[in-house]
Amino acid sequence: EDVDIPSRRVLITGATGLLGRAVFKEFKENNWNAVGCGYRRAQPRFEQVNLLDSIAVHDIIHDFQPHVIVHCAAERRPDVVESQPDAASQLNVAASANLAKEAAGVGAFLIYISTDYVFDGTSPPYKETDVPNPLNLYGKTKLEGEKAVLENNEETAVLRIPVLYGEVERLEESAVTVMFDKVQFSNKSANMDHWQQRFPTNVKDVAAVCRQLAEKRMLDPSIKGTFHWSGNEQMTKYEMACAIADAFNLPSSHLRPITDSPVVGALRPKNAQLDCSKLEMLGIGQRTPFRAGIKESLWPFLVDKRWRQTVFH
Repeated sequence: EDVDIPSRRVLITGATGLLGRAVFKEFKENNWNAVGCGYRRAQPRFEQVNLLDSIAVHDIIHDFQPHVIVHCAAERRPDVVESQPDAASQLNVAASANLAKEAAGVGAFLIYISTDYVFDGTSPPYKETDVPNPLNLYGKTKLEGEKAVLENNEETAVLRIPVLYGEVERLEESAVTVMFDKVQFSNKSANMDHWQQRFPTNVKDVAAVCRQLAEKRMLDPSIKGTFHWSGNEQMTKYEMACAIADAFNLPSSHLRPITDSPVVGALRPKNAQLDCSKLEMLGIGQRTPFRAGIKESLWPFLVDKRWRQTVFH
C-alpha cells in the first residue's frame, strides 16, 4: 500500500557502510527523501556527522526533522570490539542511546540494527521473546545498545539480522565476500570453517525490510519492539565458499572444511538462527537466493573474466 505522506523523510546513519548504502538506495528509489550520514567516508555524497558528538547529532536531526531514522552505524567486527572495547561501547551503546533520545524529541521512528550474536547459539531458532545470552563483547555491546534505545525511546524498532553480504566496495567489507580470493586462487589449499552455522543475508533484503517496516509504521503506530530478519539458507563458511566457487564455475577441491570450533578470536555462537515469522506475519520481507545474490555481488571482483560466456549464457 502506498502511504501518502508528502516528502517522507528518512535519516540513515552509517550510510557509507555495506548495509547503510543499500538502505539509503532502497528508500531513495521508493520516493523517500533520504539523507545519509557517515564519518570517515562521508563526503561528498553524505553528511559528515560524528555520532559521538551529541551536538552534531542533535543539529542534523532537528534541521532535517526525519519521520524515520535507520541506525546502521556500528562497530560490527567482533575481534575489533574485543581489542577496542571502549570505542566500541561508545558507538554501539552510548551513541545509540543518544540517537534514540533525539529521535524521541522530533517524534521519529527509530530502527536500530542489531545482531543474531545476542544469542549463544545453543537452542535455535530464536524468537524475539527468547532470552539473549551473548558469548562475545560485540554481542554484549549490541544487546546493551538494544536496551539503551528502548529505554530512551519506547517507539523504537530493534531489527536483529545475521551475517551480511551484498555489493561491496572492497571484499573485506563482508565476512562472506572476503572469502572470494581464497576461492579464486585455487593453487593453494584454504582452510574454511565448517563448524558455525550461518544464514547469509543480502543487504538489499534487509534494506527492503527496513523500508517496509517504516511504511507499515506510518499506518500503524503499534509497529515497534524487536524483530528478526534473516536469509533462510543455512551454510557454514565452507559451504558458502563452495557455493561461490560453483556460481562462477571455479574449482573448490582446494577448500578444506574445518569442523572444530575456532580457537582464536572472539567466541562465536554455533547456530544463532533467527525465527522471522513475526515479520512474515506482517507481510514484511524479501529473500534473494544466495547464489544469485553472491554472483551479482562478486562479479566485479572476478579475476578471470574468460568465464563470462559460460557463467552468463
